Amino acid sequence: MSSFDDRKKGFESKFAHDEETLFKINAKRNKFLGEWVADKLKKTDKDKEDYILEVIKSDMLEPGDDDVFRKVKKDLSEGSFDNIDEEIRNKMNEFMETAKKAFL
Repeated sequence: MSSFDDRKKGFESKFAHDEETLFKINAKRNKFLGEWVADKLKKTDKDKEDYILEVIKSDMLEPGDDDVFRKVKKDLSEGSFDNIDEEIRNKMNEFMETAKKAFL
C-alpha cells in the first residue's frame, strides 16, 4: 500500500472517530437538557426517564440543534414557561461544554 493510501485511510479513520465523538457529545448534551426540562416540569421517575429519551431522540429529526430546541420550547410552553428562548439556548451551550469535558 502506498503512503498516499495510508494517509487517506488515516484521515478517513480520524473523520469517522470525530463524527462518532460529536454524536456522543450531542447525545450527552441532550440528556442533560432533558433532565433540566424534566425537573422544571416536575416529572419524576419513569416519566422523567422517558422524557429524557424523547429529547435525545428529537435530535435525530433534522441536522442541527433546532429540532431539540423546538421540542423543549414547546414542552416548556405547554408547562406555562414563557419567554424562555434565551434560557434554553444558554442551557444548551452550558450542557454542550459539560458534555465535551466528558469526552475530550
